[in-house]
Amino acid sequence: MGLPFPRGIKIKPGETVIFSWIVYKSRAHRDSVNKKVMKDPRLVKMMDQPMPFDAKRMLYGGFKTIVEA
Repeated sequence: MGLPFPRGIKIKPGETVIFSWIVYKSRAHRDSVNKKVMKDPRLVKMMDQPMPFDAKRMLYGGFKTIVEA
């Protein structure tokens, strides 16, 4: 907690950090999208291959809006 992002994930020389996010309209929308994604045949095909990144170092979370402008 409180570490710079690259240090927090223990970036190694030659690695590139990718940061992204998805915004959903609601929890129901998120659930609907995730269900469709998991049925996509392109994703199913990729499940048989090794991940192109170290999933043990992947960070994710959920957030609540506290200020909206």
